[in-house]
Amino acid sequence: MQRNSKSASTGLKRGPIVLIGMMGVGKSTVGRRLAARLGVAFVDADEEIEKAAGMTITEMFERYGESYFRDGERRVIARLMDGGPKVIATGGGAFMQDETRRLILEHATAIWLDADIDILVDRVSRREGRPLLKGKDPRAVLTELAATRNPVYALAPIHIKSIAAPHEVTVDSILEQLVAWH
Repeated sequence: MQRNSKSASTGLKRGPIVLIGMMGVGKSTVGRRLAARLGVAFVDADEEIEKAAGMTITEMFERYGESYFRDGERRVIARLMDGGPKVIATGGGAFMQDETRRLILEHATAIWLDADIDILVDRVSRREGRPLLKGKDPRAVLTELAATRNPVYALAPIHIKSIAAPHEVTVDSILEQLVAWH
């Protein structure tokens, strides 16, 4: 497949591309590949939050609670959006915070990666360290979160369905939508 990076780069005219969506949808994995295809930097907001705080997200939740984490998350995302073109993967709850959502919608191209609950459950079962799932049934938690979050995620101007296929399929869909959107 021939790739037209000139057309794809139009997604960066409004600043960074910010990937939003539920945990397990593939924001980090897809984000790395999208950034490589666009020839720009990739940044994982959760990794940057952990660096800034000097502890894991799980530790932040346990020691200080979710509101402490969300405040730090907002500050880190605002810092990440300041600067050159890049792809930023956010945590699942970032876009749910009013101020963080406003920053993203005003200063970036927000892309909602969406997936069916079965796909999400399969993907989150492969990785530890998800504070909202600790000691709980992943399907029940993800179903409840999706009911609350999906209407807010839908505020993103670009919506991409992530399916059980190689991540490059999702990257191709994003690039097609970026060209069409601009």
